[in-house]
Amino acid sequence: MNYLLSWIIWLPIVGMLAIAFIPRDKSELIKQISAVVSGLQLLLAIYLWSIFDQAVGTFQFMERAEWIPSFNITYILGVDGLSLPMVFLMALIGFIGVFVSWNIDKAVKGYFSLFLLLNTGVMGVFLALDFFLFYIFWEVMLLPMYFLIGIWGGPQREYAAIKFFLYTLAGSVLMLIAILALYFTCGKTFDMLILMENAPIALNGMLWWGMSAIKVIWVLLFIGFAIKVPVFPFHTWLPLAHVEAPTAISVILAGVLLKLGVYGMLRINYTMLPDGVFWFAGALAVLGLINVIWGAMCALAQKDLKKLVAYSSVNHMGYTLIGMSAVIAASTMNGDNLISAQAGMGGAVFQMFNHGTISAMLFILVGVIYDRAHHRDIDGFGGLAAQMPIYTAFVAVAFFAGLGLPGFSGFISEAMIFIGAFPVFKTIVIISTLGILLNAAYFLWAFQRIFFGPANEKYNDLPEINTRELFTVVPLAVITLILGIYPRPFLDMISATLNVLIDSVVSLGGFTSAF
Repeated sequence: MNYLLSWIIWLPIVGMLAIAFIPRDKSELIKQISAVVSGLQLLLAIYLWSIFDQAVGTFQFMERAEWIPSFNITYILGVDGLSLPMVFLMALIGFIGVFVSWNIDKAVKGYFSLFLLLNTGVMGVFLALDFFLFYIFWEVMLLPMYFLIGIWGGPQREYAAIKFFLYTLAGSVLMLIAILALYFTCGKTFDMLILMENAPIALNGMLWWGMSAIKVIWVLLFIGFAIKVPVFPFHTWLPLAHVEAPTAISVILAGVLLKLGVYGMLRINYTMLPDGVFWFAGALAVLGLINVIWGAMCALAQKDLKKLVAYSSVNHMGYTLIGMSAVIAASTMNGDNLISAQAGMGGAVFQMFNHGTISAMLFILVGVIYDRAHHRDIDGFGGLAAQMPIYTAFVAVAFFAGLGLPGFSGFISEAMIFIGAFPVFKTIVIISTLGILLNAAYFLWAFQRIFFGPANEKYNDLPEINTRELFTVVPLAVITLILGIYPRPFLDMISATLNVLIDSVVSLGGFTSAF
């Protein structure tokens, strides 16, 4: 199929334009069009996965067209084993998100138009191979999220939306400075493939204000991406944004948008500035450890179920950072160390995907109970297992997956991260295992109070999870269980690309010392 990647990116815009011609009072038709468009995009993503050559570690299905030649700006798209899982994840969660949003009755036309625009922005980031195009798609995500939280969110929606906007905008400004620095020092090009080859050489030995240019640009990009992950101490926007956002937007925010920061680091920092990777790996591992412990402790202190799940995201993304730091194990390129780097990096990418499915499931299930009880106070429930046994079973699956129980996908990715990072960051890995105990504490604490505590007579007649809600949860639960038992299809998909990435980091970068 010609222009497959463009179709995946721009199909939601086609749906948005179609919605523009539909009268405001035709809310069901607007929702149906959004569902059809998102479903078609998901089918295209599945088709892309089916024809993707797993043995090739470089970009496939590339599209290139001149755009603004006077500034060497080109429309370039491509997909590899790093971006393909994220494309599938966004397509899946975008499709599910339409059905999670089915009860939206306020300004339906505007909501679903912004929802589809957000989808295009995210897909564009994952597939763009021109830095200018990448940045445009990155910024396209900002406005829809601002309005989706600020208009359709909870009581503090305006404050949450503004805080999200300012944090993200600050990161975008730093990223823009780094992009312009690369443009003017590396041959005045935004082509990311050229920058991957030229930047390590062009910036080698260059000093700015007495500091290494590579380190300056690396930190600028890192902060820009770290805000999105979010990495401590840039995480304070996340809990409020989650609590105030509509359920479907929380699902996309946790399921996909948090992955954009890690994706940006791997796609840009690791390939264009490999020297910075070795210089910063120790700090990255420490920040990951802080995320793991701080996120878990904050989650343990929460009474609001949605805020608990939000802080669990901070915790889980910390493991991803620790896995990414394991790349320095490959510096000697002997067999054991290379395997450690592959395990750590593979675990990090797998953790990104697993957290996407698990966190999406968690936020959907929080939304299910909120729609019935109209609050999320953990201590305000009790004994719901008898009233909603099917719902209880799915929450149990989501909670057990979230705490990394064997048999679920999260266990595999966390184990790979520990195996990969242990040879180079033993102390950090040992301390980070405390996060597993804290995860179990806050998930089991919440589960016991909500489902097996003293029954609250006020909720004796809560209806069971319905068919539409099951339709949104079952695919995520199935993926989590299948990949927990048989992760090979996913790991085979990413392995060739990660081998190329590790090789480029080691061959182009240098080695300093473990932190």
